[in-house]
Amino acid sequence: MFPVASLLTTVLFAISIAASPIEIRSSPISLSLARTLNTEGGAINLVQHDQARATALRTPGDAIDAGQLDRRQGSIPVTDIAVSYIAAVGVGSPATTYNLIVDTGSSNTWVGANTPYQVTSTSVDTGEPVSVTYGSGSFSGTEWTDTVTLGSLSITQQSIGVASQSSGFSGVDGILGIGPEDLTQRTLTNEPDTEIPTVTQNLYSQGKIPAEIVGVSFEPTNTESSTNGELTFGGVDSSKYTGSLSYTPLTTTTPAAYYWGIDESITYGSTVILSATAGIVDTGTTLILIATNAFNQYQSLTGAVSDSATGLLRLTTSQYDALQNLYFNINGMQVTYALTPNGQIWPRSLNTYIGGSSSYVYLIVSDIGSNSGSGLDFINGQTFLERFYSVFDTANSRVGFATTPYTDATTN
Repeated sequence: MFPVASLLTTVLFAISIAASPIEIRSSPISLSLARTLNTEGGAINLVQHDQARATALRTPGDAIDAGQLDRRQGSIPVTDIAVSYIAAVGVGSPATTYNLIVDTGSSNTWVGANTPYQVTSTSVDTGEPVSVTYGSGSFSGTEWTDTVTLGSLSITQQSIGVASQSSGFSGVDGILGIGPEDLTQRTLTNEPDTEIPTVTQNLYSQGKIPAEIVGVSFEPTNTESSTNGELTFGGVDSSKYTGSLSYTPLTTTTPAAYYWGIDESITYGSTVILSATAGIVDTGTTLILIATNAFNQYQSLTGAVSDSATGLLRLTTSQYDALQNLYFNINGMQVTYALTPNGQIWPRSLNTYIGGSSSYVYLIVSDIGSNSGSGLDFINGQTFLERFYSVFDTANSRVGFATTPYTDATTN
C-alpha cells in the first residue's frame, strides 16, 4: 500500500451476482479495498494530477479524430497518482494478490508496478508487447492471459498486461480497467486493431454475472479509516441509493464518446455556468473539473480566490456559509442533481494532506484546462461520485445516477 502518513481509508469493494440485471437485493459478495492518499512526495497537488489526467484523456481522442493510429501514447505531462480507490485482486492459481486502482477511464487490466508478477499453472505468455499512457503515469510490458479473481468470482484466460516498466504508480501494482472495451484498441503494439475484452465483459461472457453492468457506490469520508464504497458487477445494489435510478444515453460527441461520456449542463444557484456539452464520469479523477470559462464564472460567483499552496479555490468560512448549490442537469433525465455546499468542499480535516490550512475552506471544483467546445468539457470525478450512486451499463450504452443517503451529508 501507499507509504502514507497513516492516511489509509479502508473501503468495501463488493462484487455482486444479481438475481436480475437491474436489482440486487441480497448482500453483495465483498472484497476489501482502500481509498488512499499518496503523500509519498509530500502534500498532494490534486489539481496538477487531475489536469494531467484530463490532458491524457483528451489526447487519444484528438488523435483518433485526426486519423492517427496511436490513441494511447503521446507527449503529455505525467504526475504520480494522488487519490485512488484500490482493490485487492487475485491473479494466477494459486493467486497472488495485487492492489489495483479501479478505473472507469481506462480498460486494460495490468499488474507489476510494485509486486512482481508470479507465473503459475494458469499463466500464458502471448508474447504481445502492450503499453498504455495515463496522466498519472504509464506502463509497458507484455500481454499474458491468466485467471483473475474478484472476491468469489474467477475469470479464466483474462488478458492482463505485465509491466516491465512503469512510472507514476508508487505503492500500487497496476490498474483494474472497467472502461469501454474500445479503449483497449491500439494498446497491443503488434495488433493495433485488436480489442481486449475487459474484466466486466469476461465475467458476463463466462456466465458469472447476468449483465454487463457495474454499479458504483462511494461515500464521503473525513476520517483516516472508514468503509465508504462498494463496486457491484452484474447489476446494482438498491440499498446504496435513495429513490429511483435515472439513465442518460452515452454522448456521441468526441473525445468524450470514447469513455463513459455523457451530456450535461451545470448551474450555480440560478446562473448557468456551463451550457449543455459533453464530458465524462470518471473514478480515476479526484475533483470535479469544468471548462475554463465555466470555472472562471464559478470562481466569480462564489467569491473564491486561487490558493497557491493547494492549487484549489479557497473560501473563508463566511464565504462558505453563502455558498449555493451546484446543479448538474444531465441530458435525457428529468432529474437535476444538486451538489450541496458541503459537497463542493474538500474534507476540512484532511486539509493538511493537500498542503492547505485548517483555517480555510477549499473547493473541489477546478479548471479542466481548456474552454468549452473541446468535446470533453467536464469530468465528474470521485467527489461527485461520493454524493451520487452511479451505474455504468455497457449493454444499453448508458450511465445512471441516483441520490444516496450521503447526497446531503455535512461531513466535510
